[in-house]
Amino acid sequence: MNSFEEVFENVKNYCLENKKIPEIGIKTWITPMKPISFNGTDAVFSVQTEFQKNIVMGSYSAILSEAFLNVLGLKVNITINVESEDKPSTGIPTDAELDKKNEELEQSYKFANYDYTFDTFIEGPSNTFALACSKSVAKNVGSKDNSAYNPNPLFIYGPSGMGKTHLITAIANEIRSNHPEFNIVYVTSETFGNDLITALKTNLITDFHDKYRTADVLLIDDIQFFAGKESMQEEFFHTFYQLHQEGKQVVITSDKPPKELVTLEERLRTRFEGGLIADISAPDYETRLAIINRKSELLSLKMPSEVSEFMANRLKSNIRQLEGAVIRLKALNHFAGSPITISMAQSVIRDVLTDEQPIPITVEKIISDVCNVYGVTPDDLRSTKRSQQIAIARKVAIYVVREITQMPLAAIGTEFGNRDHSTIVYSVNSVAAAIKKDANLNNLVNDIIKNIKDKSKS
Repeated sequence: MNSFEEVFENVKNYCLENKKIPEIGIKTWITPMKPISFNGTDAVFSVQTEFQKNIVMGSYSAILSEAFLNVLGLKVNITINVESEDKPSTGIPTDAELDKKNEELEQSYKFANYDYTFDTFIEGPSNTFALACSKSVAKNVGSKDNSAYNPNPLFIYGPSGMGKTHLITAIANEIRSNHPEFNIVYVTSETFGNDLITALKTNLITDFHDKYRTADVLLIDDIQFFAGKESMQEEFFHTFYQLHQEGKQVVITSDKPPKELVTLEERLRTRFEGGLIADISAPDYETRLAIINRKSELLSLKMPSEVSEFMANRLKSNIRQLEGAVIRLKALNHFAGSPITISMAQSVIRDVLTDEQPIPITVEKIISDVCNVYGVTPDDLRSTKRSQQIAIARKVAIYVVREITQMPLAAIGTEFGNRDHSTIVYSVNSVAAAIKKDANLNNLVNDIIKNIKDKSKS
């Protein structure tokens, strides 16, 4: 063997012929490695990205060392350097290209998404009550048994990604299975609103009423998006009232409880509070672990226990994040062609956290931006000063904090000089009402919110 390149070709052939690394793994990760130097004990390679280096060192370095030993009879240490970004391309796939491959592969795994049924819902302390209420609705709707408990309306709330859509869809699927004759209408609040707008524009409001007011079961997802939209709230109120009077089942989900939907009409909030309210929160460790293992089974992914435990310990925000991480890991496993490792999981987790957890927007940052717009100081907003400029800025800042962070009202009061709950409610409602009447204020507040969110992504 006259050159390091020839030695490396023999090493690759050994790995392939002895099935140490499958062909797709050789093609995707090993072939792009550029041999740099070999002194008999140290083999130095270069790759184009840190991502590639992590995969090779985490999944293949031991296999490559074994291959060198069998080809040369020498124990060889593997070293990989990352090429400078300003060097010309060598044909090695970039991070962007790898991301594109992962996205394409993820599309092929859509069949592995959960069927939204009660059987596939992972129960834990954070969702037991909401699950029990959902099953009760699905079981007892239309029942003539007066002793059967059927909460109506059922209002399920919790942060995004916790399983509300899974539950509300499971209710619809279960009822459809047991009562195929029922007219079941399941839509998001956005769809309801779009249907209403279309009906008004085309003078087909009767068709709209026929769709929604003849439902035996009406399920509305993400009701919080009705907040501030008067015509939609008005229409939904009359739809809800008619169905409820007729004993038809209504199920609603939201990202917060009725009492905190401060820009929703009082008559709607009281109707929601007249039924059963069930919360669903972030899953605990055991539930997260069960979700990871269940998703792995659906994907036929052999997940080592130490890897699933590693992921469950680090991904704590929501269920959607966990499922997305497992799908990405399946994609990476497919390209690497080697067993799942902690190194692979680390790469996946880094991607998921980057995608789903942008830089947090702090209350201090919001206050600072509002102060810059109104020409006042953070101390002014927290003080007892009542000049018109400061009072307006304070109300807008409180409103924006609420809109962006969804913090509890009492916690917002603490941030603004320990103001009481009623003051915060008044400020939020005052700005919500004002922006409906004042287009300039509406544009200003929306610009503030947009600018703050945009900065957090940069």
